[in-house]
Amino acid sequence: MTETNNSVAPIRVAFVLHNMQVAGAEMLVAATIRRLRSLIDPVILCLDGLGSLAESLNMEGVPVVNLGRRPGFDLKVSLRVAAEVRVRRCEVVHAHQYTPFTYAALAKPFTGFRYHLMFTEHGRHYPDVVSRKRYWSNRIFLSSLADEVNAVCEFSSRSLKEVEGFLRAAIEIIPNGIELANYNLPGSAVSCKAALGLDQKKRHIACIARFHPVKGHATLIQAFSDIARLKDDVDLLLVGGGPLRDSLEQQAKSLGIAGRVHFMGIRKDVPAILQATDIFVLSSISEAASLTLLEAMASSVPVVVTDVGGNGEIVRNGVEGLLAPRGDAPGIARACLELLSDPDRASAMGLKGRARVEQCFQLKNTIDEYYRRYEAAANKLRNNGSRI
Repeated sequence: MTETNNSVAPIRVAFVLHNMQVAGAEMLVAATIRRLRSLIDPVILCLDGLGSLAESLNMEGVPVVNLGRRPGFDLKVSLRVAAEVRVRRCEVVHAHQYTPFTYAALAKPFTGFRYHLMFTEHGRHYPDVVSRKRYWSNRIFLSSLADEVNAVCEFSSRSLKEVEGFLRAAIEIIPNGIELANYNLPGSAVSCKAALGLDQKKRHIACIARFHPVKGHATLIQAFSDIARLKDDVDLLLVGGGPLRDSLEQQAKSLGIAGRVHFMGIRKDVPAILQATDIFVLSSISEAASLTLLEAMASSVPVVVTDVGGNGEIVRNGVEGLLAPRGDAPGIARACLELLSDPDRASAMGLKGRARVEQCFQLKNTIDEYYRRYEAAANKLRNNGSRI
């Protein structure tokens, strides 16, 4: 990225999100702010509360505002967005995900001056169905309020057009990325297993995801029960937290595999866990561009993922890993057993995964692309005058 000219004022950017919990879009915003801190003057506007990332960002001098959305559609949130944007004279408003975009778009008429509204779409729900009212509202009105729209993968871009009704010739793809240097750290799997207290004689399948129905953990545990019957040297590591933990622990007990399924909680040592992992599995019923999938690939771990959303855009079946159908426990089990039975092939897939992340999914490239767009928008506004 070009170094900043100290005589040029930082670009005033408002980020609009649901909250600042530890999740993909939120972590991307935090990384964007930290990387561009000398180039932008940021504020984060949260619809539904603050979240754990908000505290650390506040300590770094980044204002995070809770807009206090009430249940249902709350037009007052758009008025609050407009007030914050107006007071802070924001030049760019970057909304992540559809609902934050909707409130940011409806704020435009109330600000009294021009700004650049950028909408980034991340994940999609399954089944991906919206009401006709929402579809036509997007088609006739809301999509026209965005100055630019992008998505983290082709699947999300296509959904905006086909499901949401966005009338745009091109919704550009800005792929998610990760900090490559944080993965494939010096040290061996043996030392990482020792540090984590894992059995050195065991191989480990890992899933790193919140315990939520969309992540399909129940399917993974069912698949692992088939693996456990055939491979007594393999355990399952589940990293994360969430409302389903108790029911998933009960499922493991009922299948007789509780001693081989390790619930590790929310962790800050994910790179070490991945270094100790033989196969990474993502059993989601819906995904866009998973950061944990990219982290596993960057760690040279072969992957087994469901063929949903953007997974198949990241992982080429048979190259960096294997794809399985959504909800197919036997299919996930077969794919894992295939890799467990052929360590050389699994290792080759892991190395190809690392190379793919190096080539296509580095965080610095994602953030640099966002900044280029912020800069172009701010320059245009400053040259033309931002007041209506």
